[in-house]
Amino acid sequence: MAKTEHYFTQFESNAFYHVYNRTVDKSKLFANHGNYMYFLKKLDEYLTDYVEIYAYCLLGNHFHLMIRVLPEKTIKENLLKYQEANPERILSSSKSQISEKSVSAIVSHQFKKFFQAYAMAFNKQQNRIGTLFQTPFKRALVEKTEYFKSLVYYIHANPKLHGITQDFTAYEWSSYRRILLETNTKLKKTELLEWFGGINGFLEYHEDENDFNHEKGIED
Repeated sequence: MAKTEHYFTQFESNAFYHVYNRTVDKSKLFANHGNYMYFLKKLDEYLTDYVEIYAYCLLGNHFHLMIRVLPEKTIKENLLKYQEANPERILSSSKSQISEKSVSAIVSHQFKKFFQAYAMAFNKQQNRIGTLFQTPFKRALVEKTEYFKSLVYYIHANPKLHGITQDFTAYEWSSYRRILLETNTKLKKTELLEWFGGINGFLEYHEDENDFNHEKGIED
Protein backbone atom coordinates (compact mmCIF):
# COMPACT_ATOMS: atom_id res chain seq x y z
CA MET A 1 0.00 0.00 0.00
CA ALA A 2 1.21 3.52 -0.76
CA LYS A 3 2.96 5.17 2.17
CA THR A 4 0.91 7.91 3.85
CA GLU A 5 3.61 10.52 3.28
CA HIS A 6 3.42 9.90 -0.47
CA TYR A 7 0.01 11.59 -0.49
CA PHE A 8 1.31 14.81 1.04
CA THR A 9 4.96 15.17 -0.03
CA GLN A 10 5.73 18.76 -1.03
CA PHE A 11 7.44 19.46 -4.33
CA GLU A 12 10.73 21.36 -4.08
CA SER A 13 12.89 22.98 -6.75
CA ASN A 14 15.55 20.76 -8.34
CA ALA A 15 14.41 17.66 -6.43
CA PHE A 16 13.60 14.27 -7.97
CA TYR A 17 10.28 12.49 -7.42
CA HIS A 18 8.55 9.25 -8.22
CA VAL A 19 4.99 10.25 -9.16
CA TYR A 20 2.40 7.51 -9.52
CA ASN A 21 -1.36 7.09 -9.45
CA ARG A 22 -4.20 4.82 -10.51
CA THR A 23 -7.91 5.01 -11.22
CA VAL A 24 -10.39 5.32 -8.35
CA ASP A 25 -11.92 1.90 -8.89
CA LYS A 26 -8.95 0.14 -10.54
CA SER A 27 -10.83 0.27 -13.84
CA LYS A 28 -9.20 1.15 -17.15
CA LEU A 29 -7.13 4.29 -17.43
CA PHE A 30 -6.38 3.51 -21.08
CA ALA A 31 -8.91 1.81 -23.36
CA ASN A 32 -7.10 2.14 -26.69
CA HIS A 33 -3.92 3.27 -28.43
CA GLY A 34 -5.17 6.84 -28.75
CA ASN A 35 -5.65 7.14 -24.99
CA TYR A 36 -1.96 6.45 -24.36
CA MET A 37 -0.96 9.00 -26.97
CA TYR A 38 -3.34 11.60 -25.56
CA PHE A 39 -2.03 11.03 -22.01
CA LEU A 40 1.55 11.72 -23.16
CA LYS A 41 0.42 14.73 -25.17
CA LYS A 42 -1.32 16.27 -22.16
CA LEU A 43 1.61 15.42 -19.90
CA ASP A 44 3.81 17.44 -22.21
CA GLU A 45 1.29 20.28 -22.46
CA TYR A 46 0.71 20.76 -18.75
CA LEU A 47 3.94 19.66 -17.06
CA THR A 48 7.10 20.09 -19.11
CA ASP A 49 7.36 23.82 -18.39
CA TYR A 50 7.56 22.94 -14.69
CA VAL A 51 9.23 19.53 -14.45
CA GLU A 52 11.66 17.41 -16.43
CA ILE A 53 10.62 13.87 -17.33
CA TYR A 54 13.27 11.16 -16.90
CA ALA A 55 11.22 7.96 -17.14
CA TYR A 56 7.61 6.86 -17.45
CA CYS A 57 5.41 3.81 -17.80
CA LEU A 58 1.69 3.77 -18.63
CA LEU A 59 -0.23 0.62 -17.72
CA GLY A 60 -3.84 -0.52 -17.82
CA ASN A 61 -5.10 1.32 -14.75
CA HIS A 62 -2.12 3.32 -13.48
CA PHE A 63 1.09 5.13 -14.41
CA HIS A 64 4.57 5.90 -13.08
CA LEU A 65 6.80 8.91 -13.69
CA MET A 66 10.27 9.91 -12.57
CA ILE A 67 10.58 13.68 -12.65
CA ARG A 68 12.80 16.52 -11.51
CA VAL A 69 11.20 19.82 -10.55
CA LEU A 70 12.68 22.80 -12.38
CA PRO A 71 14.25 25.75 -10.52
CA GLU A 72 11.76 28.09 -8.84
CA LYS A 73 12.72 31.05 -11.04
CA THR A 74 12.11 29.04 -14.22
CA ILE A 75 8.78 27.71 -12.96
CA LYS A 76 7.44 31.16 -12.11
CA GLU A 77 8.71 32.71 -15.34
CA ASN A 78 7.00 29.97 -17.35
CA LEU A 79 3.77 30.36 -15.39
CA LEU A 80 3.76 34.11 -16.03
CA LYS A 81 4.42 33.55 -19.75
CA TYR A 82 1.53 31.09 -19.92
CA GLN A 83 -0.85 33.47 -18.19
CA GLU A 84 0.15 36.36 -20.43
CA ALA A 85 -0.36 34.19 -23.54
CA ASN A 86 -3.70 32.74 -22.37
CA PRO A 87 -5.60 35.50 -20.56
CA GLU A 88 -8.94 34.08 -21.71
CA ARG A 89 -8.29 30.70 -20.03
CA ILE A 90 -7.31 31.83 -16.53
CA LEU A 91 -7.96 34.44 -13.90
CA SER A 92 -5.49 37.27 -14.12
CA SER A 93 -2.54 37.06 -11.75
CA SER A 94 0.07 39.73 -11.21
CA LYS A 95 3.79 39.12 -10.95
CA SER A 96 3.57 39.66 -7.20
CA GLN A 97 0.81 37.07 -6.87
CA ILE A 98 2.85 34.53 -8.82
CA SER A 99 5.95 35.26 -6.75
CA GLU A 100 3.97 34.43 -3.60
CA LYS A 101 2.95 30.99 -4.84
CA SER A 102 5.03 28.08 -3.64
CA VAL A 103 6.73 25.71 -6.07
CA SER A 104 4.74 22.84 -4.61
CA ALA A 105 1.43 24.66 -5.14
CA ILE A 106 2.25 25.46 -8.77
CA VAL A 107 3.46 21.96 -9.68
CA SER A 108 0.58 20.27 -7.84
CA HIS A 109 -1.90 22.53 -9.64
CA GLN A 110 -0.37 21.64 -13.02
CA PHE A 111 -0.75 17.95 -12.23
CA LYS A 112 -4.37 18.58 -11.24
CA LYS A 113 -5.04 20.36 -14.55
CA PHE A 114 -3.36 17.53 -16.42
CA PHE A 115 -5.49 14.89 -14.70
CA GLN A 116 -8.67 16.89 -15.28
CA ALA A 117 -7.93 17.39 -18.98
CA TYR A 118 -7.26 13.70 -19.54
CA ALA A 119 -10.23 12.56 -17.43
CA MET A 120 -12.69 14.85 -19.24
CA ALA A 121 -11.65 13.52 -22.65
CA PHE A 122 -11.54 9.89 -21.48
CA ASN A 123 -14.96 10.09 -19.80
CA LYS A 124 -16.51 11.62 -22.89
CA GLN A 125 -15.02 9.00 -25.17
CA GLN A 126 -15.95 6.08 -22.90
CA ASN A 127 -19.39 7.43 -21.95
CA ARG A 128 -18.22 7.50 -18.36
CA ILE A 129 -19.22 9.81 -15.50
CA GLY A 130 -17.32 10.78 -12.36
CA THR A 131 -13.82 10.98 -10.95
CA LEU A 132 -11.17 8.99 -12.79
CA PHE A 133 -7.98 9.37 -10.74
CA GLN A 134 -7.41 8.71 -7.06
CA THR A 135 -6.77 11.89 -5.06
CA PRO A 136 -4.43 13.09 -3.88
CA PHE A 137 -1.98 11.63 -6.36
CA LYS A 138 1.13 10.00 -4.92
CA ARG A 139 4.60 11.48 -5.03
CA ALA A 140 7.75 10.20 -3.31
CA LEU A 141 10.91 12.27 -2.91
CA VAL A 142 13.97 10.49 -4.33
CA GLU A 143 16.88 11.76 -2.26
CA LYS A 144 19.67 9.23 -2.83
CA THR A 145 21.39 9.22 -6.20
CA GLU A 146 22.19 5.51 -5.84
CA TYR A 147 18.43 4.90 -5.95
CA PHE A 148 17.99 6.60 -9.34
CA LYS A 149 18.97 3.54 -11.37
CA SER A 150 16.77 1.13 -9.43
CA LEU A 151 13.78 3.48 -9.75
CA VAL A 152 14.25 3.77 -13.52
CA TYR A 153 14.45 -0.02 -13.72
CA TYR A 154 11.37 -0.44 -11.54
CA ILE A 155 9.36 1.94 -13.74
CA HIS A 156 10.43 0.22 -16.95
CA ALA A 157 9.96 -3.31 -15.57
CA ASN A 158 6.45 -2.60 -14.27
CA PRO A 159 4.73 -4.40 -17.18
CA LYS A 160 6.57 -7.58 -16.17
CA LEU A 161 5.79 -7.05 -12.49
CA HIS A 162 2.08 -6.95 -13.36
CA GLY A 163 2.21 -9.93 -15.71
CA ILE A 164 1.48 -7.89 -18.84
CA THR A 165 4.56 -9.14 -20.66
CA GLN A 166 7.69 -11.16 -19.93
CA ASP A 167 9.79 -8.83 -22.11
CA PHE A 168 9.26 -5.38 -20.68
CA THR A 169 11.92 -3.95 -23.01
CA ALA A 170 9.47 -4.40 -25.88
CA TYR A 171 6.57 -2.72 -24.07
CA GLU A 172 5.31 0.21 -26.15
CA TRP A 173 4.15 2.57 -23.42
CA SER A 174 7.26 3.06 -21.33
CA SER A 175 10.24 5.34 -21.88
CA TYR A 176 12.66 2.40 -22.24
CA ARG A 177 12.75 2.30 -26.04
CA ARG A 178 12.50 6.08 -26.43
CA ILE A 179 15.60 6.52 -24.27
CA LEU A 180 17.53 4.39 -26.77
CA LEU A 181 16.42 6.43 -29.79
CA GLU A 182 18.90 8.92 -31.25
CA THR A 183 16.14 11.39 -32.11
CA ASN A 184 15.57 14.39 -29.88
CA THR A 185 12.80 14.16 -27.30
CA LYS A 186 11.94 16.05 -24.14
CA LEU A 187 13.02 13.06 -22.07
CA LYS A 188 16.21 13.77 -20.12
CA LYS A 189 17.96 10.89 -21.85
CA THR A 190 21.54 12.12 -21.72
CA GLU A 191 21.60 12.67 -17.97
CA LEU A 192 19.71 9.43 -17.30
CA LEU A 193 22.14 7.37 -19.39
CA GLU A 194 25.04 8.93 -17.49
CA TRP A 195 23.68 7.36 -14.29
CA PHE A 196 24.22 3.96 -15.93
CA GLY A 197 27.61 4.83 -17.43
CA GLY A 198 26.19 5.05 -20.95
CA ILE A 199 23.92 3.02 -23.21
CA ASN A 200 25.71 -0.28 -22.62
CA GLY A 201 25.39 0.10 -18.87
CA PHE A 202 21.72 0.99 -19.27
CA LEU A 203 21.09 -2.13 -21.36
CA GLU A 204 23.04 -4.38 -19.02
CA TYR A 205 21.25 -3.09 -15.93
CA HIS A 206 17.87 -3.75 -17.54
CA GLU A 207 18.94 -7.21 -18.65
CA ASP A 208 19.72 -8.28 -15.08
CA GLU A 209 16.99 -9.76 -12.91
CA ASN A 210 16.83 -6.90 -10.42
CA ASP A 211 14.38 -7.06 -7.54
CA PHE A 212 11.65 -4.62 -6.56
CA ASN A 213 12.44 -4.36 -2.85
CA HIS A 214 12.42 -0.56 -2.85
CA GLU A 215 8.86 -0.37 -4.21
CA LYS A 216 7.24 -3.65 -3.18
CA GLY A 217 3.56 -3.18 -2.39
CA ILE A 218 3.50 0.46 -3.45
CA GLU A 219 0.51 0.14 -5.80
CA ASP A 220 -1.95 -1.79 -3.64
